[in-house]
Amino acid sequence: MNYKFFGNQNRDVFPICKEFSSIKNQRDLYDKLCTIWCRESCAPRYREKWSESNKTLGQCSITSFLVQDIFGGEVYGIKLKEGGFHCYNVVDGVQFDLTSEQFNETLEYENLNPQSREEHFADNEKYQRYLYLKRELKNKL
Repeated sequence: MNYKFFGNQNRDVFPICKEFSSIKNQRDLYDKLCTIWCRESCAPRYREKWSESNKTLGQCSITSFLVQDIFGGEVYGIKLKEGGFHCYNVVDGVQFDLTSEQFNETLEYENLNPQSREEHFADNEKYQRYLYLKRELKNKL
């Protein structure tokens, strides 16, 4: 498969938890998530624009925290022009962003804005979308 997400060519990272030990690396996780991401898992403000051809739209924070569950590491955010942050992961020095394809521009990955699970999941709607994504991934495995 020709991967287009940021950091797809970087060295592999591997699961740190037994629950997801069957996932081979970040590209394998991307393949599985491509069958799970949907309008319901998309952030409500982007649902009207979500499509099968842009599956990663509105999926960044829930995906990044799920990636952190699986591979460890840190979640960082890129400040967006329209406000808020776009989340991505850094694991053992390896930067990657499974949802970068939603943008028609190159983002600056500078690791300047650490993102906290507590802050993001204070929004119960977002937390429920994260739980949905995690549950569907477990079902797929």
